[in-house]
Amino acid sequence: MIILDALLNGITQGAMIALVALGYTMVYGVLKLINFAHSEVFMMSAYVGLFCIARLGGAASPLLAGGVGTAAAMGFAAALGIAVERAAYRPLRARGRGALLRVTPLVTALGMSVLLQNLAQLLFTAQFRPYPQLMRGTVDVGVTMSTSRLLVLTTSVVVMVALEIVVKRTWFGKAMRALSTNEEAARLMGVRTSRVIATTFALGSSLAALGAVLYCLDQSQVYPTMSTVIGTRAFVAAVLGGIGSITGAMLGGLLLGVIGELVKLTDYSGGVDVLVFVVLIAVLLVRPAGLLGRAGIEKV
Repeated sequence: MIILDALLNGITQGAMIALVALGYTMVYGVLKLINFAHSEVFMMSAYVGLFCIARLGGAASPLLAGGVGTAAAMGFAAALGIAVERAAYRPLRARGRGALLRVTPLVTALGMSVLLQNLAQLLFTAQFRPYPQLMRGTVDVGVTMSTSRLLVLTTSVVVMVALEIVVKRTWFGKAMRALSTNEEAARLMGVRTSRVIATTFALGSSLAALGAVLYCLDQSQVYPTMSTVIGTRAFVAAVLGGIGSITGAMLGGLLLGVIGELVKLTDYSGGVDVLVFVVLIAVLLVRPAGLLGRAGIEKV
């Protein structure tokens, strides 16, 4: 029973990590860029969700406050993701793909991450702010599970399936895959590459916002450096599953969540992140492209 409970909690935790990891893997799949500012978008949208939920009454009207607050956080995150892409990354794309210029977007992403984190400290201070408890009680699904975790798990599964359908079955998904394969050829075929890239940032950022609200409703307070832990784990999940692979990001997040919860049952519960990176290194030594990633040949 203890192990089953840990597995359920691990799957729930992993689902939230996967929602954030999807943003990393979508942007990398299209631009071959690791958007380190993505974790700060997660943090900023958590603040927006908190303020909206509190403004709408919090626990007094949980459905209205939770629904509108989550939607507002996702809308804000989408707008912030587009703004980051246009201000920081778009001006760099036109400069070519030389060896030095490949490092420039990476440094820019790190700079944007630091900028957003310090901006949050300036606007919101370093105070820890708890989320209102919108969902109380438990549900019996073979084991006792909190209502909030059941909602997190259900929402995450639905969103992940929907995203897979969007990427594999819609015109936008085809445009993303074409852009990932060859940006110039996609442009010649009539794909508006700038619009597809901006939409990819918006979609990935909105998923991070959804994960942020669910994460805070379930188990966390909001503070400016909260993105350090969850952002690092999400990045590791994306690399572990195969960065650029949506299914890989889902698998990586679930694996990290389950591993973390199982480790907490041992005498080494304080070394969860150590084991996470040990697993990552071991997998990359055997499969450098990740569990579901595919190694490609690149002309230089």
